[in-house]
Amino acid sequence: MRTTSRGLILTLALTPLLAGCFVSGAEGSGSDTQGGSAGRLRVALARPPVQALSPYSDDATLLGKLSVVEGLTALDKNGAAAPALAKSWKQVNPTTWTFELRKASFQDGTPVTADAVVNALDHADAATPKPRVLSDVTLTAKAQDADTVTISTKAADPVLPLRLASPVLAILSAKAYAKDGTASAIGTGTGPFKVTKLIGKSKASLDRYDGYWGGKAKAPGIDVTWIADGTARANALRGGDVDIAEWIPTAQAKLLDAKTRHEVPSVRTDSLILNTGNGIFTDPTLRAAAREAVDGSALVDSIFGGYADPAQGLFGPAVSWAADKRVDATGRAKAATPAQVRSKTKGKVLRLAAYTNRAELPETATVLQQQLEKAGFTVKQDVREYTQMEADLLAGKYDALVMSRVVLLDTGDAVAYLASDYTSNGVYNIARLKDAKVDQAVKAAAEEGDVTKRQQKIMAAEAEILRTDAVVPLVHEKVVQGIATDVEGVLLDPRERSLIDVDTHLK
Repeated sequence: MRTTSRGLILTLALTPLLAGCFVSGAEGSGSDTQGGSAGRLRVALARPPVQALSPYSDDATLLGKLSVVEGLTALDKNGAAAPALAKSWKQVNPTTWTFELRKASFQDGTPVTADAVVNALDHADAATPKPRVLSDVTLTAKAQDADTVTISTKAADPVLPLRLASPVLAILSAKAYAKDGTASAIGTGTGPFKVTKLIGKSKASLDRYDGYWGGKAKAPGIDVTWIADGTARANALRGGDVDIAEWIPTAQAKLLDAKTRHEVPSVRTDSLILNTGNGIFTDPTLRAAAREAVDGSALVDSIFGGYADPAQGLFGPAVSWAADKRVDATGRAKAATPAQVRSKTKGKVLRLAAYTNRAELPETATVLQQQLEKAGFTVKQDVREYTQMEADLLAGKYDALVMSRVVLLDTGDAVAYLASDYTSNGVYNIARLKDAKVDQAVKAAAEEGDVTKRQQKIMAAEAEILRTDAVVPLVHEKVVQGIATDVEGVLLDPRERSLIDVDTHLK
């Protein structure tokens, strides 16, 4: 979805994915532009690198947004699998697929071969911690010949082509992988832009990679600045210091020139995540009390300035099929009364975390603190930049987190999100939830190949998760991207995985 007249569509279109064989589209081409600083794009991003642009961290999303890396497949505007480094593929049997590679090269000049693909996927599978996209599956890749890769899974994986579109499974050259299991995408990807310099967590320079299989990018390079403060990002755009500023805070959106403000329906849901593994919320009656105390609808206008919808569940209006298939959550615990809450938590403080990368979250935490204190809790906030607290979140050092999550980020398929965030072995299970019924419901959805039945089972799994009160959905966001009027071809993606590609350029 670009800033041109293309409509914004979001569906989970598995039908073309399961149809069998795909053929690549036309290859793009571009030419140098003369505007700006030699035509280079200046971009302000919100979340700085976590692990020096490692594909095995949240940095993978950054690499995808900047068109540095590619997988065997990509996601098209409808959320279906599309050709990338694989020009076509077919399903041999329920657990085996073959992928035919296109002629392409890595940014270090080496060719993309079947052996290189196998090496990349083997390293991803062995990475520690395990990438979220692989939290519910194990891949076995083999080179059938120089241009053909066979990928097998232990159990049937109907959405394997969608899974392989994740930037975490980007195919990098052999030079990317170190003996200690780490990987670096600097100069080792296949995308139209190559990282040439990374300055800590503040800046990066990317140059056009002229050997890109899809043709030369129209912009000669990208200069990236990470600005965690949303108001500062908006000011940078207003002041002409950047050409593109992502995630404009809702309080700043209406202060932008209307021609630079682009509202995008998003699959992002903001929720209160409760730590069920240790601390006060191991008690289900206290989780239920928190759920009843929290009112996300109060946030829509006061915090989000109308750029949000009240939460319907884990999946909001941008996931078009969810509402008609939603299942009521039954069997929830009875909420403790305020007096019972005070008695059960006497001498204990509810540690509420929020991160600063999205300006609305600390403000949301303040509102939630007031709501929770009325229910009898004693609340203390801890507000920091996300990369400073991720390890503590995963280690269970907080009782609750105000979380903003793109629910179709990892694969474009909702099952991967549910598996990574809410199953017993989930690699991003901040709620530390261990519930057999949840595990079974997510497993049933993962094994279903029929599109309609899979969606229904996803919603059944949502109901099981909500039953536990491990998560309290608050709002479904609408994302505002800031784009200068002299920029064309920015990707407006409801999944927030894409931003710049070969056609993005200054006029």
